Amino acid sequence: MAGQSAGLDKSTLWGGKESPFQTSYGKLMMWFFLVSDALTFSGLLVSYGFTRHDAQEAWPIGEETFNSLPFLGHGYPLIYVALMTFILIVSSVTMVLAVEAGHRMDKKGVVKWMIATIIGGFFFVGSQAWEWYHFIHGSEFGKIELADGSQAIVKGHFGEIENFTVISPGRHHKKGEVIKTDLMHEYQHAALEGKLKKDSITLHDGSVARVNKKADDHMELIVKKNGKKNKIGTKIQGKRAEELYYASLYSGKKDQVIYGANLEQNEYGPQQYAQFFFFITGFHGFHVFSGVVINIIILIGVMMGIYQKRGHYEMVEKTGLYWHFVDLVWVFVFTFFYLV
Repeated sequence: MAGQSAGLDKSTLWGGKESPFQTSYGKLMMWFFLVSDALTFSGLLVSYGFTRHDAQEAWPIGEETFNSLPFLGHGYPLIYVALMTFILIVSSVTMVLAVEAGHRMDKKGVVKWMIATIIGGFFFVGSQAWEWYHFIHGSEFGKIELADGSQAIVKGHFGEIENFTVISPGRHHKKGEVIKTDLMHEYQHAALEGKLKKDSITLHDGSVARVNKKADDHMELIVKKNGKKNKIGTKIQGKRAEELYYASLYSGKKDQVIYGANLEQNEYGPQQYAQFFFFITGFHGFHVFSGVVINIIILIGVMMGIYQKRGHYEMVEKTGLYWHFVDLVWVFVFTFFYLV
């Protein structure tokens, strides 16, 4: 019958020695691993999607949370994350060039492009560590609990703290002493402990100091938890926002403000947001770091001429498959966490 597959004798069919689709055993096993890993990431992202759907109104959006640049501070929404993503995609291109050079048995080309890939991987891992640091420590304002029991995140420009002037001595500081170091840490610690008053602060050694701080600009409260008066999604701006914020901050009560995020509390929104962020981005970051280590090991083999002697650079190609997978997964993570 036309189109029927050619018959194979038993020796050819069951004799072995031939791999499916002429694919090597190593490449086939790499594909099995990548498919299983893709299912793991899919399960995590689907779980994230369901959880977000249940708390849609309170869920933070990317430009509210990730708006910092190294050395430049806040006010640059998603720019650094976009730069990280661009560098990772470029590293995928350099990996393709390394594989292509391997097909031509160009050892120098493989070395050159693998080094470029490794540099891109290190940049991404370092950037993710920086991002985690800022996510954990949070903004200068934090998330505040208002008088009606609602909770709101705070946007705007935090007025710079110039110094503390001691007005009542303690164990370490004398009256009249001007403190110019570790200001933000002391300020936030006092806020958490309810030891912050209008224009004054009780320091860790028991001394009381006057706070010399510039005025805040463009403050906006965005309610993320319902209260008696304020509902989720409510935005309060200008002078009213400052009054409500500092009324809670100066109330003398502990834990009126939350700075940053961990597995138990979260400045940016629902607690589950931070939990998913740490797990999914951390899991992906582990994959990137592992890929960098593998690339370094393979690069050493290339420089020693191991694959040149073998007559092929298949190990580079298998490493490239893993690296492309890591890049592709980040596209989905980036979309889910930062864009949607």
